[in-house]
Amino acid sequence: MSWVLYLISLAIFGLIVGAFARLALPGKDPLSLLETMALGLAGSFIGGILLFAISGGRYYGAGWFVSLVCATGILYFIRRRRGGGLTDPGRVDSERPG
Repeated sequence: MSWVLYLISLAIFGLIVGAFARLALPGKDPLSLLETMALGLAGSFIGGILLFAISGGRYYGAGWFVSLVCATGILYFIRRRRGGGLTDPGRVDSERPG
């Protein structure tokens, strides 16, 4: 497989995982397509590192579930940083007064 096809497949995988992470938490998140893709890729990367550390290097793939859990956790922390919570996405910078 060429590098271009590999990068395209990673981007599609990140987009799918990020979309499912956005669906896992209720409320409308003002994330763009690229931000959703980055969310999914970050969740997959962190999930892969966690599974590698837990399994002692015997498991090399993050898997759908661990990627989804990590991406959902990242999305939750993004919401908390905006002043939201589990069901409230919080305010975007353009909506804040002052």
